[in-house]
Amino acid sequence: MSTAGSVLDPKTSPTFPIAARATLEDTQLRKNVRHATEVIQNKRARVVGEMPDWQELRESGRQIREHAMANMDFYLEEFERNCTRAGGQVHWARDGEEAKQIVTALVKASGSSEVIKIKSMTTEEIHLNLALEAAGVRAYETDLAELIIQLGHDQPSHIVVPALHKNRQQIREIFQREMNLPELGEKPQDLADAARRFLREKFLRVKTAVSGANFLIAETGGVCIVESEGNGRMCLTLPDTLITVAGIDKVLSRYQDLEVVLQLLPRSATGERMNPYNSIWTGVHAGDGPKNFHVVLMDNARTEVLADGEGRQTLNCIRCGACQNACPVYRQTGGHAYGSVYAGPIGAILTPQLQQLHHAQTLPYASSLCGACYEVCPVKINIPEVLIHLRNKVVKQKGPLNPEALAMKAAGAIFRSERRFRAAQRLGRIAETPLVRKDGSGEGWIGWLPGLLGGWTQVRDLKEMPKETFREWWEKRGSRGN
Repeated sequence: MSTAGSVLDPKTSPTFPIAARATLEDTQLRKNVRHATEVIQNKRARVVGEMPDWQELRESGRQIREHAMANMDFYLEEFERNCTRAGGQVHWARDGEEAKQIVTALVKASGSSEVIKIKSMTTEEIHLNLALEAAGVRAYETDLAELIIQLGHDQPSHIVVPALHKNRQQIREIFQREMNLPELGEKPQDLADAARRFLREKFLRVKTAVSGANFLIAETGGVCIVESEGNGRMCLTLPDTLITVAGIDKVLSRYQDLEVVLQLLPRSATGERMNPYNSIWTGVHAGDGPKNFHVVLMDNARTEVLADGEGRQTLNCIRCGACQNACPVYRQTGGHAYGSVYAGPIGAILTPQLQQLHHAQTLPYASSLCGACYEVCPVKINIPEVLIHLRNKVVKQKGPLNPEALAMKAAGAIFRSERRFRAAQRLGRIAETPLVRKDGSGEGWIGWLPGLLGGWTQVRDLKEMPKETFREWWEKRGSRGN
């Protein structure tokens, strides 16, 4: 069950344009992604349509998350106090390396050489499974989609539905091969039964679990996780030791805030009115649940994101994946092209900020800026606004002499002067002349542009400039208006 080589890491992955070109040629993947996202979008639209106060609920969600982020230091310390008082132990990790060291040491101290896991994007972000494997600890994913990814030596492609790019036949082949079940049927029930038998033995045998967290509740020191399969409930209650790894951005101020976010999250994520399993656990209790409970609070560049006035709204994300399902770019490329566990529009703004742009400069451009992601975001993150903000930072980071910066400066100088703007239009008409080809109706089209301008004509033709601008036509009408 090795996972070596099957991680998405912005430091080693190809840039988005290169990776996307490869995935666009995979017609089966595109078909799977399109079908799955359409199903989820239709379910979401139906249950959201049932809520007459949906927009007011979104606004409440935005305010709850912004308040928590604006006072993150206060609420994290409150969470630590209340969690410790309830019998839990809180550990602080500045980055992924520290988090991995802490978790590995805790697993070793528990005397386990195996752990069961409930889906956690945070542990995927830091590649925890590889660190555990290097330390001689075998990790078993228990979420069905994560199990498919692990057994298939694949990579997650969606925040909520990591195996969204796989169809039923592909999953059956993985189970037949990895579970040694050559006679396995192809019905959904057959696949679910196989996964249940495979996992049930792990739930009953393995004594240490690693979980993620949807929310940390400062007021009570409790941790909340929502899921649909019941595997999480098994991980959180059966083992002797439970280790929760959570980004510091998961904190909420009050228990009452769950009333809002637990309405927004399932509707946006999977089109359900409520998740089948909503677990909240606080500390340890004699004769009930794990005997040892640890929470690893991980920063990993989140405080740098928080310090950015325009980019900090990214941390409001509640990981529903609705923006991915609505994004025309993601629906064509799938998640692997983003080179990160965070794919789609939220990945295009989160990954570059966590990497300080050094390993993800192309991701802010992986968007048409159509705004569909903003329309469906349950906490009203203005993703297009952050994308433009990050594009500006990319241009600045490349220096004043990079071609895009020079082109924008030249355009700015032209647009500030009517005389220069008119001259540029005349020059443009002259320059395009050798590139224009007439169609059957006499319309002129440009099918190829040189250099950086070639991006405009890679997948579309450009119409030739009009022989007369509106301003010129208006001026020729004269004062009589004829």
